[in-house]
Amino acid sequence: MADASIIPASELSRLAAVRRYDILDTPPDGAFDRITALAARRFGVPIAIISIVDEDRIWFKSRHGLQVEQIGRDAGLCASAILTNDPHVLTDASIDPRSLANPLVAGDFGLRFYAGVPLTTDDGHNLGTLCVIDKEARPIEQSQIDDLKDFAAIVMDQIKLQRSARRAVSQAELMAKEIDHRVMNSLQFVSGLLSMQSRALIDPDAIGHLKLAANRVAAVAQVHRHFYTDSTEQTSCIAFLRRLCADLESIVGRAIQVSGDEGDIPTTSVQPIGLIVNELVTNAAKHGRGLIEVCYEIEGNQHALIVSDEGRDLPKDFNPAEASRSLGMRVVVSLAQQLGGVLTSGHRPDGGSCFKVSFQIQA
Repeated sequence: MADASIIPASELSRLAAVRRYDILDTPPDGAFDRITALAARRFGVPIAIISIVDEDRIWFKSRHGLQVEQIGRDAGLCASAILTNDPHVLTDASIDPRSLANPLVAGDFGLRFYAGVPLTTDDGHNLGTLCVIDKEARPIEQSQIDDLKDFAAIVMDQIKLQRSARRAVSQAELMAKEIDHRVMNSLQFVSGLLSMQSRALIDPDAIGHLKLAANRVAAVAQVHRHFYTDSTEQTSCIAFLRRLCADLESIVGRAIQVSGDEGDIPTTSVQPIGLIVNELVTNAAKHGRGLIEVCYEIEGNQHALIVSDEGRDLPKDFNPAEASRSLGMRVVVSLAQQLGGVLTSGHRPDGGSCFKVSFQIQA
């Protein structure tokens, strides 16, 4: 007779297995909900549960016909069911000595029938149970117990499949980070080579072009690094811009002030935004004077990225979309189009220049 108050010597190993499968407190899952619905229908009972027995609680991964998400371990019959590898069956809990003192039986809930099969890992640890429950006593046939075992095996197959999928995703993410790290290092290496080559030249124009190319590659490396720092689907754009511009200051040798509205954007939008800032800041450092300002504005789903400086007047008829001789402008126009936006230019009241990329981001 299994007693839930008796904790076996293997409990620490079993709890380690529960942590290893990483299923506790995960969101509802239609695959598991279908299994509990099928089990309830097969047995003609109102309640079916997939439970995971934690250190001090029994958490329900799926619960058909029951509203609560978990109960204390001491009150749970599943805590008894995991102590053996055999099905735990109570046809009339009100007269079964194993369950007379259980609060679910003696209390208001009025449990009378319970049949649970352990969810057993390949290395022999019982994570929890698949159980069916009724408030009326009832007999059970061996064929029904066999069906419950098969349902429990399907549950374990699904748990193992999901664990394998999570591990595969984790491995892919780790590999992607390693590739990203190598790409960033390669970009920094190329930037260093260009800087070294510029010091070996005599022609001032050639030196300037190589230094500009070195700074551009170094800045792209920083965009790359900060972009892959954020692994979530949404990220704070203003926080990203502050990190990025702190690094760009040392690359372009100019002070950069970042301001704007707080708000999250899809991570997929961060890279083009970072590359746009890189190009416009590099352009401002080369052609402008004074403080470089980067501002990010949000109004509803309308977003605007503004980069300006204090000491440059653009021609009155300047059109960034037609500045075909400038590689930087062509890059920014292309990136703005990637965001579904447009690049415009203008003048600041103090005589500086201003470039603005306007685009929409849907909630």
